[in-house]
Amino acid sequence: MRLHQRQVDQYHRDGFLVMESLLDQREVERLRESFARDCEVPGPHLVVEDDSAEVRAVYASHHRQPEFAGLIRDARVLGPVQQLLTDDVYVYQFKINAKPAFGGERWAWHQDYLAWRIADGLPAPRQVNIGVFLDDVTEFNGPVIFVPGSHRGGLVRESRKTGAKSEQHLDPDDISLTPRQLAEHVDRHGMTSPKGPAGSVVFFSPEIVHGSAPNMSPFARRLLIATYNDVTNLPEAPGGQRPEYVVCRDTEPLRPLPEPFLDSLRTVTA
Repeated sequence: MRLHQRQVDQYHRDGFLVMESLLDQREVERLRESFARDCEVPGPHLVVEDDSAEVRAVYASHHRQPEFAGLIRDARVLGPVQQLLTDDVYVYQFKINAKPAFGGERWAWHQDYLAWRIADGLPAPRQVNIGVFLDDVTEFNGPVIFVPGSHRGGLVRESRKTGAKSEQHLDPDDISLTPRQLAEHVDRHGMTSPKGPAGSVVFFSPEIVHGSAPNMSPFARRLLIATYNDVTNLPEAPGGQRPEYVVCRDTEPLRPLPEPFLDSLRTVTA
């Protein structure tokens, strides 16, 4: 699968690109089942909401669930990533952010690359994120909000706040924009919130300013985010890398599967 030039231009102009219903309903259902299964696997890769046992995020599901291991190599996803970045990429980080109905908390306004530069010594913003909608995303269930074009100005802030909550996950609150910084960027660029049916995919820059509101609706919002990194842009953390479930160690360049990921799974198990 290849993007049209206008799609490539749109990504570089706006900092994101939405492809509606890239995955079909059968594939979405299998991914949801895999996510539910992975939430039952205990370990530090599970992050829960501050005031409940509800899952807030799960890391490195592609290490444990074959559906996710296949998805990151699916040509519909990997092909556009290679076009937007480079042919030789690997998955630097894989997580699923879950906003349960009636209570999924907000994510502060931030730029992803700052966190990775601070925590992992990532030399340059040579990444592309993919966000896979595991649920229908509407204006009601806490969608991601982007400040389009904000990636073109580089990092807004250079360091994190004092008293970071976690060295492992580096919460967006630790690197969030000030109200003044956000207001200035929104005044210049505006705001937009990609929405669409489950199975839609958004490709977005590691430097685009983004955040999201709490989910006050009766509808869950689970968002799978895989971050692809250029294999020549490996972390250089002076204090050592974070755990493997946060920062993937396998930097072998990925190659697209010859068929959609569910069909490839069937071929392997036949």
